Amino acid sequence: MTAQIEIPRWDHPVRAADLPFDPERLRWVLGRVQKWQPYVDGSLLDDVATVLDNYTPSEDEIDDNAMRLRGHLMRLVNLAVTAKVVEQDEQVAQLVERARTFRAEELPGDHRKAVGHVRRLAWTLNELLERLVENQCLKEAA
Repeated sequence: MTAQIEIPRWDHPVRAADLPFDPERLRWVLGRVQKWQPYVDGSLLDDVATVLDNYTPSEDEIDDNAMRLRGHLMRLVNLAVTAKVVEQDEQVAQLVERARTFRAEELPGDHRKAVGHVRRLAWTLNELLERLVENQCLKEAA
């Protein structure tokens, strides 16, 4: 035999939801969330290793390497600024400034100079990653 129980009714008035944004602003936020790319340290470390390896990237590879490293660098810079590590660690502040300078520079037309530029990007990226791990802003890769 199944027992019958009485379900209590909700007698309290409920006010209408207050949306934090108008519909246009909500569409903008949705677009930003859909474009968001999470930090992926595996690809970052692979890209750094590719550039800093004994192998010299070809002219065809150098543009792609520079673009990926700049993307990683800006993600870490944004992370450092958002987490306010820049204000707490002078080395991070210097690395962020260096990263912004490198990112603003054009890739040199000469292949040797371009390789040097990309390797400086990779070293800066690697140093910034290490400082963020030391500041417990990121976890070390397992």
